[in-house]
This record gives sequence, structure tokens and C-alpha cells, in this order.
Amino acid sequence: MISKFSTVYAGHVDLGDMGQMATPANERRYPNAHLASVFDKTEAIARCMDEHGYHTLWLAEHHFQHEGYECLPNILMMAVHLAHLTSRLRIGCGFNITPMWHPLRLAEDFATADILTGGRTVFGVGRGYHTREVETFGSPMLDAEANRELFEEQVEILMKAFHSETFAHQGKHYTLPPPVPYRGYELRELTLVPRPLRQPVECWQPVVSASTRGLDFMMKHRIKGLIGGGAATMAERSINAYQEAAHRAGLDWKPGEGLSLGIFFHLAETRERAIREITPWYEEHVKMFGPLGFVPGLTPEQNAAAMKRGGWAAAGVPTVEHYAKVGAWFAGPPEELVAYLKSLEEKFPGLEYVHVSNSMGTPRSVMLEQLAWFAKEVKPHFAGRG
Repeated sequence: MISKFSTVYAGHVDLGDMGQMATPANERRYPNAHLASVFDKTEAIARCMDEHGYHTLWLAEHHFQHEGYECLPNILMMAVHLAHLTSRLRIGCGFNITPMWHPLRLAEDFATADILTGGRTVFGVGRGYHTREVETFGSPMLDAEANRELFEEQVEILMKAFHSETFAHQGKHYTLPPPVPYRGYELRELTLVPRPLRQPVECWQPVVSASTRGLDFMMKHRIKGLIGGGAATMAERSINAYQEAAHRAGLDWKPGEGLSLGIFFHLAETRERAIREITPWYEEHVKMFGPLGFVPGLTPEQNAAAMKRGGWAAAGVPTVEHYAKVGAWFAGPPEELVAYLKSLEEKFPGLEYVHVSNSMGTPRSVMLEQLAWFAKEVKPHFAGRG
């Protein structure tokens, strides 16, 4: 049963003009002071979620985005800061992009955050999807197979470092430790200092393609999965594939178990008003994520149209109503969202986690209003479940 509600905030600043007739995504550029406002906005969201009993605020690691869309470069530092401002809220790494890290530096930083926040930092790993970010840090993104190969070796190292008193690793990309002399002996093993106090480490990863290889790797390390963003429209296929991978790993998991399902939402007194209000933010979402392949079903021609001002209807770019019909977006009154979530419970009886998120571009004031409204009129219908 659904019992834990979270949100994903990738770190967009308030954008000003939004929608298909507003500034094209690649033409957006903000001054440094406005980009830095992402920290105040994140603090306000965290305080609101903590006050209203949300489970986890998932933050995303991104770099170099002068367009203002994803402006949080270090979510572990942010997690430690937010833990000082809140009392219960967990801060999730959704996600640390491991190809942009040395795995042992990432392991040390998370262990530090785990200890300093009393276990309220949630670990998460991802392969990345921005070439500007991953390739700039010297790792492959254009070569998807090389990216996955590097990612899998890094996760193997992370898990060894987290869960073993001493460890060593020999792989294609890393020899840890290097066989060097050290204080009178040859170095053959390492100890992560400190290791996370919460053992075993809870780890999450995005489920996007839901490939057999990727899901089996997640099961090997008991990694939980977030389904959201572009993958939400394929939720049923991804949920079924994840369950099948669990069964291959010898786990008798129900549909939805071990997963968090994502929904973009906007509440209003009527569906018509909600659609009207959310449309410019949905269109900003398409402008940003469409060319990156995270708006399912868009043709090359529709993506080209989304990168320009106007002309979306002529190109057949789907409206928010289309994605509302397939369940990835919700716009309407609270009671209809309660009914929709109840239907998900019936369909996926193992589903415990749901993350309800505001679309890219949603202003700070609206995000706070929506999170409070959801907490007051939707969350109580799922209270007292653990």
C-alpha cells in the first residue's frame, strides 16, 4: 500500500516567462545571483515538506546549466545543510552521477553525509544524460555502452567500500589500491574511513529503459528504483520488468515493491483550471527535456518545433491532456488525485512509495502552495500505514 510521499526537485530557479511562446530553452541565460537563488528555493521546499510530513526530498546533481533548469551541483553538501534546517525529512540523492566522480570520493562524501545527518541522507546513483556535463568531466556519455560499463564498475567499488571492513578491486578502469609501497609494506587493501553507519546502505537508481541487464544489476546490489520523468508513461512495463528481475534474483516481490512511482501534479478546483494553469510549465518541461529524449513519443519534427517559439500545434506536439490520459501527469481537484492513487494501489499492490512533483518551471510560490495542499487534502487518505 502507498504510505510514503516524496517529491523530486531538480533545481530549477524561477524562470519568469514560460511556455511555447516564451524564450527558447537554448536562449535562456541568467545572472549568477539568480542562479544562486536555487539554494533559497530548495530550503523553502525542504522546510515545507518537513512541516507537512513528507518522506523524502529528492534532489538532482547537475552542472553548467546557465539556462536555469537544473542548478544544484552538489546534493550531498545540500543534504547536510538541509538536515540542519529540518527535523524529519530525508534528503535523497536523485541522483549522484557516478561517471562524474571517482567512486571512492563519492563513497567518502556520502558516508560523511550519512553520519552528519543521522541517516537522513539517502544514497542514489545514475549514469547521467547530459553530454555537456558527463563528457566535460572526462567520462563517456555519447558512447552509451562505455558509460554503462564504467558506471557498473563504479557501483561495484562503492558497494565494496560501503559494506566491507577492507576491500580491493581490480577492473578495467580501476585498480584499488595500486600496488605501491607504503610505510614499510606493499599496499594490498583499503578501508573507507569513515564508512556509513547505517548498514546496509539503502541505494536508489532511476528506471528508464528497464533493460534486463540494467535491472539484473540493480537486483544484484538490491538497488531500489525511481520511475519518473520520461519513464512514467511506461510505468506498467517498467514495474513488471522490475518485478521479473526480482523474481530472477530469488525475491518474492509484488508489483511495485522496491519502487517509487512518479507523477507530475497540479491541483485546482476543477480539471479545466488545473490544465490551464499547468500548461506553460508543461511546455517548459517539453522545451527542456524533449531534445534530451525524456518526453516519450515525440518525433524529431516535434522536438525541432519544441525548440522554437510557437508552431507546436502544427507539428503535432502533444498537449498536457495527452500525458494526463496515460497517467504521467495529473491536473485536477484533490479528490480525483486520491481516486487515481487508489487505483494505482489496486494495480500495483507492492507499491509503497510515490513521488508527486511539480513540473519544470513551476514558480516557488506555487510549489509551496501545491505541496501544502497535497499534504492537507490527499496525504490523509493514506495515513497510518507505517
